[in-house]
Amino acid sequence: MLTADGCLARRYRLWDALPQEYDWVLIADPRHVHYFSNFWVNPISFSTCERGLLLLERSGQSTLMADNFTRRSAVADPFVDEEVLGKWYDHKHSVMNRDHVLFAQLKSLAPRLKGRRGLVEAEWLPVMAADELDLAHECRALELGSVVRQLRRQKEPDEIELLTRCMQACDAGHAQALKSVRPGMTELELYCDVQRAAQLAAGLASVVYGDFRAVNAEIPKRGGQPTSYVLKEGDMFILDYSVMIGGYRSDFTNTLAVGEPTSNQIEIFETDKSALLAAEAVTKAGVRAADVYRAASKVLEDAGHAPLVHHAGHGLGLAHPEAPILVAESDDVLLEGDVVTIEPGLYIEGIGGVRLEHNVLVTKSGSRRLSSHELRLR
Repeated sequence: MLTADGCLARRYRLWDALPQEYDWVLIADPRHVHYFSNFWVNPISFSTCERGLLLLERSGQSTLMADNFTRRSAVADPFVDEEVLGKWYDHKHSVMNRDHVLFAQLKSLAPRLKGRRGLVEAEWLPVMAADELDLAHECRALELGSVVRQLRRQKEPDEIELLTRCMQACDAGHAQALKSVRPGMTELELYCDVQRAAQLAAGLASVVYGDFRAVNAEIPKRGGQPTSYVLKEGDMFILDYSVMIGGYRSDFTNTLAVGEPTSNQIEIFETDKSALLAAEAVTKAGVRAADVYRAASKVLEDAGHAPLVHHAGHGLGLAHPEAPILVAESDDVLLEGDVVTIEPGLYIEGIGGVRLEHNVLVTKSGSRRLSSHELRLR
């Protein structure tokens, strides 16, 4: 999971990014609470979708607010100085509105914030919670959530380590898919094989999501959750999925042949692989995201195909997708510390569809590949 040093480093970067007159911030987005404190509610728990709030003060003080059941569902202990917990359920009494318990903890801290200028993450803070603070409108004068989202692009070492763990689990699922795929099995059966391998490699129950769909000459492009569709000889299977651990996630793709691939399927696979490698070769800090897209698309166009029909990749971390976005009209510029996907696709009626993808860490001199799966049809 995240480390105490990493959480402190992210807090220091936050305070450096904010004007000196702000003395405290209230973090409300669950991803950002996690980002600064390591408090993440296990999505495979009774408290999934519940949340906490995090008060950070320029003095260094950090305070987590949550109800007792949400706190016990955390994947790890948070790195905070103080925990203000409300009792929601005790196995003896009826329960009240769970949100109200959280807001009551916030209200208990409001007096110590009076007379001090602060910011709230208004994008995620409910109106009722803001009312409990009874503070001036200037607490929303700066878009705190946007500041944090920009900080998220440049990953600290503990984030890279957690992302790498996600990648290793995802690698294992891809390896299993190459062994499992065969005519006669359903998309759902292949998904289950992939999920099992990924979770065993992760070493804990985790979230596995993405595109697990067969394509073919008639329908060369589709995505979404696996279905009961039975794979047939000549199909191709686009396996574009993520493993999420502690709120962070991998996201990379291989395309599998169901049965023996045709010469045309091999040709579009190799063309798309060349597009992937061309885009990866130009990826480094300071490069425009649009130029990475163009590097991938040019390979497809030079081979006589249409321009790349979707993004060439995107940022990765606590959300999916997140900045930077590698598209033709993107304004984004790659930063050192970005973790991005590179994922060109080629979909041809009468043949089938291919999408291939790596995850890379952007560096000053280029990029470092984090995903290690084999890119092959069989």
